[in-house]
Amino acid sequence: MAIEQQETGSTTSPADLAVVSMTSRAADKLKEIITKQGRDDLALRVYVTPGGCSGFSYGMTFAEGREEDDTLIEQDGVRIVVDPMSAMYIKGSEIDYVDALMGAGFAINNPNVQAACGCGSSFQAKEGVADGEAVEAHAGGSCGSGCSH
Repeated sequence: MAIEQQETGSTTSPADLAVVSMTSRAADKLKEIITKQGRDDLALRVYVTPGGCSGFSYGMTFAEGREEDDTLIEQDGVRIVVDPMSAMYIKGSEIDYVDALMGAGFAINNPNVQAACGCGSSFQAKEGVADGEAVEAHAGGSCGSGCSH
């Protein structure tokens, strides 16, 4: 699944936000994919890992269930699971499905992003996102998109 970071203009307080939500377009696409797999038991696992040229990278995969400490979100007939560490970095995010000239894929609109890679696949979190600590993660190297980070 292609994942892209999109700019967000949200001013809602982080305490008021759900961990993650999705547009109806994203939910419809996920239902289509899950139906093609013939696996109604699958949930979308959304996660964040250290890495990428801006510090953190998004990931998505299908999960057969949830871990004990996962957050479970059910929306529009789709289940999403998020681990606690990832939840800190994506709280308030919205998943969308974008079909553009350069390709189609899922995009994450994340209000916790301070800076993003030119390709949109990695990001740097705003200060204070992780339990009040400044996040200054930056991985060396490049994502391969030709961006200048």
